[in-house]
Amino acid sequence: MLDMSWGEIMVIGAVALIVIGPKDLPKALRTVGQMTSKVRRMAAEFQGQFNEAMREAELDEVKKQLQSVNESVPSLNTSFNPIQTIRDELKTSIEAPAATPEKAPEPESTPEGAQAITQAPSDASVQAVVEGRAPAPADPLVDLPLPPSVDPATEIAESLRREAEYEAQQAALAEQLSEKPDAKVG
Repeated sequence: MLDMSWGEIMVIGAVALIVIGPKDLPKALRTVGQMTSKVRRMAAEFQGQFNEAMREAELDEVKKQLQSVNESVPSLNTSFNPIQTIRDELKTSIEAPAATPEKAPEPESTPEGAQAITQAPSDASVQAVVEGRAPAPADPLVDLPLPPSVDPATEIAESLRREAEYEAQQAALAEQLSEKPDAKVG
């Protein structure tokens, strides 16, 4: 703390022994120890309060920065609605070709699937796509078969059943293999 060498401490101890005397020296050293511990405690408390004040100052500064960011963000775009934006874009992209249909030259023989593709979609089917619903069956955009509906719970149950059967087979096989060497030994 005060950067004293052992020689200097010995000199101070010898002077204290002569000045204070051997009888009162232990009391004096105890008092000096108590005073140094009080000074250290006070220094640690001061340092803690100082660090706390610095943290509070930094927190206040961070709070001010955060508030300024929060105030600037709403002013940038108050009408941001991603779902509505996507719907509007889909609607405009679907309605734009429907508004200006180009008459394609009719081939002499068109397959059944090609006719469904060349038909212009009606307003009802466009609205169904924009709203996220499937188009009405009477007015399909593209004539595709629906995928088979499978219940995920039954698939999981079936998978677990097969796994249990496999583990039972493995256990039975391991049991048979462990019994065969015993029969030969005995």
